[in-house]
Amino acid sequence: MKTEFSLAQLADPDIAEADKILRACVHCGFCTATCPTYVLLGDELDSPRGRIYLIKEMLEKNRPPTQEVVKHIDRCLSCLACMTTCPSGVNYMHLVDQARARIERDYARPLAERALRAVLAWVLPRPGLFRASMILARLGRPLAALLPISKTASPSPTLLRRIKAMLALAPGRLPASGPSGGTTFPPLGARRGRVALLQGCAQQVLAPRINQAAINLLTRHGIEVVLVKDEQCCGALTHHLGRDGDALARARANITVWLEEAGRGGLDAILVTTSGCGTVIKDYGFMLREDRDFASPAARISALAKDITEYLSGIDLRPSQQQHGDIVVAYHSACSLQHGQKITQLPKELLSKSGFVVKDVPESHLCCGSAGTYNILQPDIASRLRDRKVANIAMVKPDMIAAGNIGCMVQIAGGTSVPVVHTIELLDWATGGAKPGLS
Repeated sequence: MKTEFSLAQLADPDIAEADKILRACVHCGFCTATCPTYVLLGDELDSPRGRIYLIKEMLEKNRPPTQEVVKHIDRCLSCLACMTTCPSGVNYMHLVDQARARIERDYARPLAERALRAVLAWVLPRPGLFRASMILARLGRPLAALLPISKTASPSPTLLRRIKAMLALAPGRLPASGPSGGTTFPPLGARRGRVALLQGCAQQVLAPRINQAAINLLTRHGIEVVLVKDEQCCGALTHHLGRDGDALARARANITVWLEEAGRGGLDAILVTTSGCGTVIKDYGFMLREDRDFASPAARISALAKDITEYLSGIDLRPSQQQHGDIVVAYHSACSLQHGQKITQLPKELLSKSGFVVKDVPESHLCCGSAGTYNILQPDIASRLRDRKVANIAMVKPDMIAAGNIGCMVQIAGGTSVPVVHTIELLDWATGGAKPGLS
């Protein structure tokens, strides 16, 4: 793709990066076939190729984002299926991230929408506030049915529609809190390794059982696990809302405490059980590439970050003698794992070797509609994608659904009665842990 940035514009490292990305695009349109919003809506501007044109125009002419540009960028899930499909290696992720930051900086959203996005950015990364908000949402769920909404689905939802979506996502009850930062779990037997386990923000409120399963499995296999004190949200939630200042501050804070922990006792890896977080942490090196003080430490942290299944693939997991039968597991490949981190086979191989009958889900490349805060901000599109995903899962008649991302788990569970568990919970069970529960 031909670009026309001035030399003055190209002096900006972000614009220089955008120019490189745009020039790689050859207009082939392969991305349209795997883009969830294009598949649903059929609008070229709701495809990666269409959004690339909009972003190019906005950046080249250095104009404030228009309402039309914002509408189509907001509809992007950042599922990154387009990057898996693209034969030219266009890094759409970094381009759309830059567009979101530009929109956040230069576009004046309606007051109600600004307020909602500000609340999400403030509450979700803070487990204490998030837990309190979930309690309030649970109390408010009976009122959801009283909220007026349009009878026809709209890709531009109202504030009331978004509030209704938030209330619908609130769980019926919250589990007890898990262990706090600063806790170390010694291995059973001789120590074979030492890792930090990302505590997460939403996950530690909604499903602390996931990290507990990871801790149980790792310590059972001789791995010391530490929950690092003063660790923060990874920054993914605010990063995808275009609030790069907040996201980068969180990245720097995490890099600092993780490197301090590595200096104290050594770390073989920083393990992540929420693939959306893992994709962003692995990108810290790029995000902070221009930061004189943090560029090198960020690259080191990105290299240490691993999805839990990546790390387990290097460990000889010991299956237990307990029987779990020929349980059919539909494996949902989270977009952030298969497209963002290019991890596709490892989770399925681990599950199969552990005795589960693993089934691929039809249209597995298409997003379930969770995508961070997307199912709140774009609930109608998200609901359609969830229903499509659930229908595809039902085709394989599973006993359980496994996924590697809490957002996907919550989203899919909202449309099916089949138990939805984390991959690590099944692996823990297969190697001597308890059968996965849902509390």
